[in-house]
Amino acid sequence: MALAVSQNTIRFEDGAVQFRLRLALSILSNRPILIKNIRADSLEPGLRNYEVSFLRMLDRITNGSRIEINATGTQLRFVPGILTGGDVEHDCPVGEKDNDDDDGGETNGNDSSTLIRYRSIGWFLEGILPLAPFGKHDLTVTWTGITDGTFCQQDDPSVDYFKSSALPLYAQLGIVASDDMLATSSTGPSISILRRGAAPLGGGKVRFHCPLVRKLDKPIDWTDMGKFKRIRGTAVSCTLVSSSSTARVAYAAKGVLQRLLPDVWIHTDVHTRKQHSCGPSPALTVTLTAQSTTGVVMTAEASLRQKELPETLGQRVAAKLLQEIQYGGCVDSDLQSWLFVSYV
Repeated sequence: MALAVSQNTIRFEDGAVQFRLRLALSILSNRPILIKNIRADSLEPGLRNYEVSFLRMLDRITNGSRIEINATGTQLRFVPGILTGGDVEHDCPVGEKDNDDDDGGETNGNDSSTLIRYRSIGWFLEGILPLAPFGKHDLTVTWTGITDGTFCQQDDPSVDYFKSSALPLYAQLGIVASDDMLATSSTGPSISILRRGAAPLGGGKVRFHCPLVRKLDKPIDWTDMGKFKRIRGTAVSCTLVSSSSTARVAYAAKGVLQRLLPDVWIHTDVHTRKQHSCGPSPALTVTLTAQSTTGVVMTAEASLRQKELPETLGQRVAAKLLQEIQYGGCVDSDLQSWLFVSYV
């Protein structure tokens, strides 16, 4: 069935490139979009289940949106509605037990047999961040799924990453609860990890809250990166990972960073199924955040790879943070296209 296209529809012929960003900007600008050739040349053409799940989530936080997908899933027309916000619960797709090697979705690297059918909660949270402050009501979303996304096949950002980097950037942009709105929103944006769950089986739970922002009248002047004065971090292990491994990761990372800066503190957080009801999949991840004298925040994260020592993980994430600082600027590279470009 052919999709009806109006004159003001923005057309994209390059498939699912920047899929979430295009949908978010479509809602903010109130312009319908038409996306064609979505994996048209793939062995499994069309939208993946996590992309369809993201569309369902957008439909829940808007009123009047229309979503039209053709029979093969290679063409999508999205007509945005009014961004209402509200309290929403959403289940993110997770993987299955490895009875075979088909974890399917989209090809990863050069191995066409490695397919991806799930993404982390961070992948969904990243798509919501540009929209959250501009609804008619406060937005509260509760996700269930994978919290430690860097352990996914596609290196999705974890929830810890956005908690360390996006929330301070929200404050810099002036996205906080207004004094005249304390009756309905007494707190600013927050991200709460209620339960941990690593890939592929998930089992985690995250709550994101963002108050309604009527205007952003705070001028933005981000020209001075400043001098970095402290580094904070968290090493997290889930299910069957020894508590000594998190300590080894923290010790190795501090060994690299304390050569340059004395104020380095990395917290270790061990989660078990018996005590914390975390998900069944094991994982070891670490997130590091550098804070400057002018309020600039740079964040880096990494997770343990197969046959990798915890000491190697600690050194790798420390080097990744130093490389992020070396790039310069006042917004770290992973957030530039999402928060900074969307709002400015």
